[in-house]
Amino acid sequence: MPKKTLKNISEIRRYFHTNKDPIYFVSATNFNLLGLDEWTKNFKYICYMDCFDGRHPNVLCPSELPHDEFQSIEDINNYLLQHKEVVDFVKARGGKPKFVFLMFDETTEKLVKELGGEVWFPKAKLRTSMDNKIETVRIGDKAGVPSVPNTLSEVKNYEHLRELTEKAGIGHDLVLQSAFGDSGHTTFFIKSEADFRKHEHEIVGEGEIKIMKRIDCRGSAIEACATKEGTIVGPLMTELVGFKELTPYRGGWCGNEIFSTAFPPKTRLKARELTFKFGEQLRKEGYRGYFELDFLIDKKTGDIWLGELNPRITGASSMTNHAAFAHADAPLFLFHLLEFSKKPFKLGVEELNARWSDPDMIDSWSQMVIKHTDDSVDIITNAPESGIYKMLSDGRVVFDRFDYHRRAVESEDEAFFLRISNAGDYRYEGADLGILVTRGRSMTQSFQLTAKSKKWIDGIKSAYSARPLPSAQALQDPAFKIM
Repeated sequence: MPKKTLKNISEIRRYFHTNKDPIYFVSATNFNLLGLDEWTKNFKYICYMDCFDGRHPNVLCPSELPHDEFQSIEDINNYLLQHKEVVDFVKARGGKPKFVFLMFDETTEKLVKELGGEVWFPKAKLRTSMDNKIETVRIGDKAGVPSVPNTLSEVKNYEHLRELTEKAGIGHDLVLQSAFGDSGHTTFFIKSEADFRKHEHEIVGEGEIKIMKRIDCRGSAIEACATKEGTIVGPLMTELVGFKELTPYRGGWCGNEIFSTAFPPKTRLKARELTFKFGEQLRKEGYRGYFELDFLIDKKTGDIWLGELNPRITGASSMTNHAAFAHADAPLFLFHLLEFSKKPFKLGVEELNARWSDPDMIDSWSQMVIKHTDDSVDIITNAPESGIYKMLSDGRVVFDRFDYHRRAVESEDEAFFLRISNAGDYRYEGADLGILVTRGRSMTQSFQLTAKSKKWIDGIKSAYSARPLPSAQALQDPAFKIM
């Protein structure tokens, strides 16, 4: 008997509200897909960190077992998938389990297979090749989505770098990026030989490097989903980058804002068009499902350049999937699940994209990722709990009530805090303390943090207390993203 085709948003929503097979999001925390469990029956989170102290009904955090030091989020996921409590939980719930991840590798794929499950993402191998910043430039060129004037080459030394840039005509004020990396860890600003010397060990011998002309630009992020019916495009978001109150990394991502007038209408439209084109090219390359593009918008000319591709959900996904259009229609990630479900569907992608580009479909939210910015290491003795916080008239920030819904934030004097670092954890430079979600903007018109944002950050940071490490203890900075 042929499967019934889903013909509209209402039928798609109903399909997921009556979903039978368990779907698991396995990750360090449930931050990236927060709230998805309320759109999809049988959707559960399996997490390493218990951000909600056991109070979230759909989060399983198994008890801590001895393990090798984690080097990546893939290590965390592979540890979780082999944990007896997780294996028992998945087996007990039965069905044909589906798994989604922020990050995974070939080992993860094997472990999912052993659990009798399926990974609902393109293969790890394909994702890794797409994630290569050099490859992104090439895909963009094929799709007609231009990157900042650049040249791609191995770099032998500073003299060689000068030769390459002379030949490409991109000047000597440069931004260099290695093929893989995140949040400013592998982005280097090079204007002189002294700058080059500082990062030489991370550039020379690292294979092909993306060497870009440095432009005065504003970062932005946009998420989309490549489906068989076409590419569905979310809203263009601003990015918070390199604020010293939030991150120790100069080029480091530390949050986003979503609001309808974030960019001029012409810029928004152009970014959406370019994202659609890129998504259509991804489909030709064999990739489907969720992805995110960073665009660099030249402050002087308004030109839009492709920054990078993240072939996955990202730290901005919780913003996209909570916007007003997501509540009116369906979260973008639901279309990703639909694409992998093999359920036949028909969708007017053009009409959907037109509707989602309407400013009325976007309400104003912002998120700040708060890291420990001091060059120090200690052990946290007290950590603020996840939930809703209030800012009092004197600027103090106080815990108001427990909640795991960010929509519970009622005004700009409230915020939702998702705790990442807990009591007993090490606090080191770059450690994620938590994510703060507020209504309204966190930046001014000139893209600086507002005075209110700074008060929020201070308020959350001061809710943490810690004791110094015994001098014999040393700690390696894990230096990998967990969201």
